[in-house]
Amino acid sequence: MKYLQNKYLKIVVAVLIIAWAVQQFVQGNIGNGIALILLSSIPILLYFRNEYILLTFLRLRKQDMAGMEKYLSKIVEPETALMRKQQGYYNYMYGIIYSQKNLTQAEKYFRKALQLGLNMSYDVAMAKLSLAGIMMQKRKKREAQELLTEAKKLDKQHLMTEQIRMLQQQLKKI
Repeated sequence: MKYLQNKYLKIVVAVLIIAWAVQQFVQGNIGNGIALILLSSIPILLYFRNEYILLTFLRLRKQDMAGMEKYLSKIVEPETALMRKQQGYYNYMYGIIYSQKNLTQAEKYFRKALQLGLNMSYDVAMAKLSLAGIMMQKRKKREAQELLTEAKKLDKQHLMTEQIRMLQQQLKKI
């Protein structure tokens, strides 16, 4: 199972299926060739969107932290199994999980996720907002303020304005 997670293996499987489809076209089996071309889109999709990361996002919607951790633990070697942005989301998800348990670990994961990069500005804003909360609890007021202003700039749909305002009020008390 460990070897099936390698991102390059997914491309090799897709190429082999496409070669099989070409062979079916040459033999005159047009229907089989079209079906195989459609089948080859699955490993290509899973190259760009890791299946365990997708399942983890579904668990996040249900607020099932144990389920999130279960799916993330199935990714054995994230450096070889995931692309750079996927590694960012891998660390982002672990940051969310550890923000409930261990703030030092959560900080480490959020910082690594921001370093690797996240696709959506909302996710970057959420990571910075979470880091600001962690910095407030560690009494690092200046860094927390910087992270809050960055999160406020990134929150274009104004989905986190209430949380930002609440953290700014708590920051004044420090």
